Amino acid sequence: MLVKTYCAAVNGMEVTPVTVEVSIRKGVHFHLVGLPDTAVKESYERIRAALNNVNIKLPQNDITVNLSPADIQKSGSGYDLPITIAMLAANDNVATDKLQHYMIMAELGLDGRLCPIRGALPIAMKAKELGFHGIILPKENVKEAAVVQGIDVYGMGNILEVMRFLNGELGFEPTTIDVKTEFFDHQQHFEFDFADVKGQQSVKRALEVAAAGGHNIILVGPPGSGKSMMAKCLPSILPPLSIEESLETTQIYSVAGKLGKDVSLISKRPFRSPHHTISSVAIVGGGTTPQPGEISLAHNGVLYADELPEFRRDVLEVLRQPLEDRRITVSRVKYSIDYPSSFMFVASMNPCPCGYHNDPTHHCTCSPGQIQRYMHKISGPLMDRIDLQIELQALGIDDLINAPKGEPSAMIRERVVRARKIQEERFRGLKGIHCNAQMKPAQIRKFAQLDEHSTGMLKMAMERLKLSARAYDRIIKVARTIADLDGKQNIEVTHIAEAVGYRNLDRSDWVE
Repeated sequence: MLVKTYCAAVNGMEVTPVTVEVSIRKGVHFHLVGLPDTAVKESYERIRAALNNVNIKLPQNDITVNLSPADIQKSGSGYDLPITIAMLAANDNVATDKLQHYMIMAELGLDGRLCPIRGALPIAMKAKELGFHGIILPKENVKEAAVVQGIDVYGMGNILEVMRFLNGELGFEPTTIDVKTEFFDHQQHFEFDFADVKGQQSVKRALEVAAAGGHNIILVGPPGSGKSMMAKCLPSILPPLSIEESLETTQIYSVAGKLGKDVSLISKRPFRSPHHTISSVAIVGGGTTPQPGEISLAHNGVLYADELPEFRRDVLEVLRQPLEDRRITVSRVKYSIDYPSSFMFVASMNPCPCGYHNDPTHHCTCSPGQIQRYMHKISGPLMDRIDLQIELQALGIDDLINAPKGEPSAMIRERVVRARKIQEERFRGLKGIHCNAQMKPAQIRKFAQLDEHSTGMLKMAMERLKLSARAYDRIIKVARTIADLDGKQNIEVTHIAEAVGYRNLDRSDWVE
């Protein structure tokens, strides 16, 4: 007897429907074909033990299982349940009339329970796209999959429940979620707020500009100056995620298996802060079984690199292309996968090895040569991709005690949102461009034209600071953002002056 069940293979962000074909005939052998990896090959042992422990006899026949299409690699343990159901249906333990209407995915525990899988959300989206009535998943995955409207999502606890459901027993209801309530109720709560940051008004202004235009920024200052805390406050002033952005981000976390328990949608922009010992593969993604890297987990959010010069040179250099293209293509011998990676890059570092260069309250023990070598750990092309370079000083004890409470993030966020709305209107109809930082040269010429006075000031700054052509474009982008924050249609001299002031590390006297 031949029976088919339906599931899916997740490779990167791409979901491919998979048909599990089971044929039973006289004999005693078990054959599993269709490019299964080790985890899939081991499914037979899990299935046999699980069925034995729930008092169901495995068919004592020659069983052939084909995972079609057979030329696509199948990885992971999520094929346990569809294979089991197909085998039981071929042995007349499960009715076959519902099998064609449902996509089934779950790992089997040895006691028959259903264990969670990765990629439940994109699988549910593919099931809806293909016209399936519903999808059967472990209970732990049901909330993320139920985000998809227009398809029945059933969360099951064990193999017996799945069998009863497919055999037509009553008492099973699909899981439903109020997406808007689930999404908007969690958007306003942040652990870090700029109201808790004392002083540092110029740095807060720079971070506001960066948030308003989606610009990359680096903070350079001595230990204790508040670099890390202000970076962690940044998500609290970024515009709220849209539903579309949330779905895209949640898919990445679903594929990576990093969605928290009972989380249906990621409602706040991600903030990723990898340790400086991270490898280049972990930062961009890939591996034997391809997984999203940190730059993709930071998609639509912030990637924060604390103590930037401590990162390995090869790790920093792989960031250069994603910072420009906002996508990463991971190519290996057996696969080539695209991951989205549109993120704000925020970095912080000490100004020198001892940490106290240009600090009026401490004596720096580093020579100019040591400082130059320290700074040269970061390549010029990578630094050119950072729009704002901000130097800050640690506050004295009197400033810490007497400083008034800072402006709350909610008020800063209102200004950022107003500026972003101006940009959304400006770039309406342009695919892949939503904020000033994403402008290409053609958009810069169209939307960020300079008058004679502004051009003259920028030319003078370029000559004095010996800036690259990439830095030239980035100054104009930042000036365009400052003008948006001021509500001005045209870029003015003051906007150019402020934007140039955010290129602190380009000053020729910085290491003197």
